Amino acid sequence: MHVFETDPNAPGRKHINPLLKMTLELGPLMVFFFANARGAWIAERVPFLADIGGPIFVGTACFMIATAIALTASWMLTRTLPIMPLLSGVIVLIFGALTLWLQDETFIKLKPTIINTLFGAILLGGLLFGKSLLGYVFDSAFRLDAEGWRKLTWRWGLFFLVMALINEIIWRNFSTDFWIAFKVWGNMPLSIVFTLMQLPLMQRHALVEEAAEEAKR
Repeated sequence: MHVFETDPNAPGRKHINPLLKMTLELGPLMVFFFANARGAWIAERVPFLADIGGPIFVGTACFMIATAIALTASWMLTRTLPIMPLLSGVIVLIFGALTLWLQDETFIKLKPTIINTLFGAILLGGLLFGKSLLGYVFDSAFRLDAEGWRKLTWRWGLFFLVMALINEIIWRNFSTDFWIAFKVWGNMPLSIVFTLMQLPLMQRHALVEEAAEEAKR
């Protein structure tokens, strides 16, 4: 049995509903936003959170819990761990713990920079070894040929590096509330727009015949 998810086109690989997969991957971020916005309200109803600190620290604790739950749910559904969310989750737990322990919000603000830089480096580095790692993330939603995954992985690798730079600019020059708002309402729209811009490429490299055969089954 494989602990980590297998190659996107490997036979017998178990797929989960794309909407559910997106919920598991983006859900913890939404929990973080809500918990930060309603930190005082949550602390009143969950006594042990009241001793953690201000809203961002309550949000960080909830973020860590939601991330652990999402990874556990992924394991229960597929009996494998998704590579990219797992890497993100490990960094969330490490930097979240540092944030709470040292009571320094800088660590949680650095997390997106480090995650995006790592994702970008991993995707681009994987291409050097002939691996289009983006397929491990989006294979439940898209079925592309090898060349399509290679081109898409290259573009997303560069996109992650740009997002790392943007995060550095935002957290170093704006308030914490602005940074959190941008993290949810800025990062998501930018990612959606970027994804839509890749549709022509995905259409050119879609495995139409395979998708039609699966639809008949």
